[in-house]
Amino acid sequence: MKLQLENGRPADLTGRLEKEIRTYDKLGELGIAYERVDHEAAETMEACVAIDEALAPAAICKNLFLCNAQKTKFYLLMIRGDKKFKTKEISHQIQSPRLSFAPPEYMEQFLDITPGSVSVMGLMNDKENRVQLLVDEDVLHAEYVGCHPCINTSSMRIKAKDIFEVFLPAVGHDYKTVVLGNGEE
Repeated sequence: MKLQLENGRPADLTGRLEKEIRTYDKLGELGIAYERVDHEAAETMEACVAIDEALAPAAICKNLFLCNAQKTKFYLLMIRGDKKFKTKEISHQIQSPRLSFAPPEYMEQFLDITPGSVSVMGLMNDKENRVQLLVDEDVLHAEYVGCHPCINTSSMRIKAKDIFEVFLPAVGHDYKTVVLGNGEE
């Protein structure tokens, strides 16, 4: 079955979670245009092939929620889906040794997101700026970025410049650019 790309927020919000609706509200408030596709829960990158095709030409990102060993610094890393995450590459660039995946309870506490739904959109819920956004330079060069509206049963295609120049400043977040080696092409 081919997924159907729709413009903007769903006409019927019945059954949608509050955090998803808040995402659409925030994008509307900021005047950010986007296209959206609804689908079954997207739990893995492999399950996202049909979604990726629907969102093309968006850069589909892996969003990884990381922390330092002491669990005092938290990071959201946006990398292209075709790249491999290597802790050593990131640790050196941000001067934070021993990075690991952060426990899910911090993800929920800071971003109001659960595993499998991690998205840059969750930063709107991080009012205390506990999470630093790290962005692979290749994502910054994309015209469009694909992300979830804080839930993994919908995906959106948004202009990268709208995320980095409008959305992030509006929610009080900046980002640090990181350089990651190429994955499989």
